[in-house]
Amino acid sequence: MSGAAPTAIAPRLLEDALGRRLHYLRLSLTERCNFRCVYCLPEGSEAAAGADPLTLPEIRRLVRAFADLGFWKVRLTGGEPTVRRDVAEIVRAVRETPGVRKVGLTTNGYRLHALAADLRDAGLSSINVSLDSLEPERFRAVTGNARPERVVAGIEAALAARIPVVKVNVVLLRGLDEPEVLRFLEWTRAVPLRIRFIELMETGDNRDFFARARLEAGAVRRILEARGWSQLARTRLDGPAVEYGHPDHAGLVGIISAYDEGFCETCNRLRVTSRGALRTCLFGDEEVPLRDVLQSDADREALVERVRAAVARKPASHLLQLGRCGTTRHLAATGG
Repeated sequence: MSGAAPTAIAPRLLEDALGRRLHYLRLSLTERCNFRCVYCLPEGSEAAAGADPLTLPEIRRLVRAFADLGFWKVRLTGGEPTVRRDVAEIVRAVRETPGVRKVGLTTNGYRLHALAADLRDAGLSSINVSLDSLEPERFRAVTGNARPERVVAGIEAALAARIPVVKVNVVLLRGLDEPEVLRFLEWTRAVPLRIRFIELMETGDNRDFFARARLEAGAVRRILEARGWSQLARTRLDGPAVEYGHPDHAGLVGIISAYDEGFCETCNRLRVTSRGALRTCLFGDEEVPLRDVLQSDADREALVERVRAAVARKPASHLLQLGRCGTTRHLAATGG
């Protein structure tokens, strides 16, 4: 018998019934948030009720099982994930999972200035920072917070820390005018930021607000095209954003419109809530509990098989165009 090391077991790649290969896990760390965004949690986070968020050992077991299924990309979301004091430790644990190549984080940026260097040292690959306005009064009206400059400082800290990919998420709301869109575009001239304009999505709690505040993505597309931005070719690994580039800009601009025809055709992701429930569609009706099989390493096979069984029922598409948002009350509950 030779002394050669045993051959690594190849991951059992996961496909749904439509042949879509899944490799991207979005994991919520908490439902809590320190902002009160008008389209998500206008009254702020609810008082803690029910089970606590997943612990670090539970997160390790969860991510290892998904890596067994060929998932190599993980994004940590919320709520606001940085309200967890162990967020950098979680990033490190996820990044050190064999098979995981990219770890991202979505944040409102309020604590990012203090955390950026630690997150990069922990292995963070990318960060998405929500910044719905650069105008102080509009920012306060949208988020309930009067400090957009603190979020901007966090973005600058992420760039200084050399986090490889830094994106700024802007939810499209009525009142976002062309001068402000141009301010966001100007930010990308010398800085390799990726600005993403995201159409507002309807949830169970925001129906009235959605009806009066939605701004369609076409408004931004027209501005981009008039200013010399061109749509970039897509690859099979691209996410939902349709990206645009400009020869005079170091950064890129993306548009995410969940209401576009065919939006779900290349879906490559699953979601797990902060309390350990699997959702195969952000706006679906089904949640599959996983927490009971996250208590021991011996449960990994049962966990993998439960995920496989749920994926077999993954819907072809959401039904947002029909005004149906499933059981999603607000995006903080499922990680967006």
